[in-house]
Amino acid sequence: MTEVSKQANTRAPDEVERERLLVEQLPQVRYIARRIHDRLPRHVLLEDLVHAGVVGLIDALQKFDHNKQVQFGSYAKFRIRGAILDSLREMDWSPRDLRRKARRLEEAHNQLRSSLGRNPSEPELAAELGIDLRGLQLLLGEISGLEIGSLRVESSRDGREEDLCEYLPDDSEETPLFLCLRSEMKDLLARAISELPEKEQQVLALYYYEELTMKEVGVIMGVGESRVSQIHSMAVIRLRARLAESSNGHSGPGIATGAAGGA
Repeated sequence: MTEVSKQANTRAPDEVERERLLVEQLPQVRYIARRIHDRLPRHVLLEDLVHAGVVGLIDALQKFDHNKQVQFGSYAKFRIRGAILDSLREMDWSPRDLRRKARRLEEAHNQLRSSLGRNPSEPELAAELGIDLRGLQLLLGEISGLEIGSLRVESSRDGREEDLCEYLPDDSEETPLFLCLRSEMKDLLARAISELPEKEQQVLALYYYEELTMKEVGVIMGVGESRVSQIHSMAVIRLRARLAESSNGHSGPGIATGAAGGA
């Protein structure tokens, strides 16, 4: 047997395993793409998200370290979702006016949080914006799509993005993915989530950890899908405010003060 044929035979099992993993994970690509697509405007094509997810899957396969105690499927899921979210950022699909409203909402929340020493309630936030409670809830629903990927935050240590949904409080044993992605941000993110009102914690846990749809979350919580979307948006605003305080060296309101009125 020649040296070339020996090398070919050596590579063959790796190529076969690579193809097997790709085919095995393709359904997960479409599943993740569809979950994200459900919250986007109609003009964003599902197949565009699937294509981005496949690129993420291939990237995951190239970078996966078999020596680490983590299943490829768990690692690939993280990379697939990240690739889809990155593609959405490049599309710049969201209306500028809506992004402007979202920034104003977040600024108002942060100002109230600073002055009150706690998370403001929805009525307080509505008053600050000069709108009624119904108007605020409609706005929260409108910006829900903008919040896709908003649980991905930049680490103050190395600038890399981390996904908050990997750190949602959970009573079960830590998953291999959790252990693989452990960083100095873990405790901060867990504390920030634990400070949220109970309903907001529940929405995040059911949507990100249990991977239910907004509609399914609503059935469990006994509220409509639109209300779940509003609660999710409010939770994201509170989390980003808390993380911003921490990155600036401020401890912010503690768990005891929490939010007034919650969701």
